[in-house]
Amino acid sequence: MLTSVEPDVMRVLGDPLRWRIVQLLARETLCTTHLVEETGARQTNLSNHMKVLREAGLVETEPCGRYTYYRLRPEALAGLSQEFARLAESARRAADNKRACR
Repeated sequence: MLTSVEPDVMRVLGDPLRWRIVQLLARETLCTTHLVEETGARQTNLSNHMKVLREAGLVETEPCGRYTYYRLRPEALAGLSQEFARLAESARRAADNKRACR
């Protein structure tokens, strides 16, 4: 599980196509063919994005015959959620903290 928001994970999620893939995988496990149909991306482009999502720890694979299915790792998203919740709480506490200018 992610324990902090890594800059690489934020970069990974910042790409519009990868964000769309994450949204799709949040609803169901899909194979490459499904993701190509849903996103309109080319298969090679999609495969590259899936590699990035896997390496970031956000997605895992399940081979099924000649197909590869992709599943979102909920614990990875939960880790991101917890980190953002900590940042929000810190921002609330620090709302009145203001460093003086020199």
